[in-house]
Amino acid sequence: MTETTDKYTGGCMCGAIRFEATGAPVNSNYCHCESCRKHTSAPVVALVGYTVDQVTFTKGQRKFYQSSPGVNRAFCGDCGTPLTWEGEGGSGEMLVEILTGAMDNPDAFPPETHYLHAERISWFDTADHLPRYSAFDEPPYMTEPAIK
Repeated sequence: MTETTDKYTGGCMCGAIRFEATGAPVNSNYCHCESCRKHTSAPVVALVGYTVDQVTFTKGQRKFYQSSPGVNRAFCGDCGTPLTWEGEGGSGEMLVEILTGAMDNPDAFPPETHYLHAERISWFDTADHLPRYSAFDEPPYMTEPAIK
């Protein structure tokens, strides 16, 4: 991702939750893991990652669910929109991975990789030439929650 001080906004479907992300994201990817699929009820999810200090929630209070050890997922308690995956990145920084569909301008965040591609649903694949990883080999697997 390129360096920028741009601000990007987003939120849930009903408007109860709003957020702002500042600067260049850490990553933008597709995730095929079962946990992301269950969280979104979709065959794959696109995520855009920021360090926790780059993201500010400007309206409303998110609900949280600890989906696995060290991973918190946030959603709107009013409309149910899934919003984030939150945990510690391999570099030790706390990350907020925002579901790209919750961004007001999702076109600004084209995915750069596929993670956990080996876990994808057998009938689903994408016609792109992005790198596909079977595990979180690069960048390192994220293991701790951003919200404790």
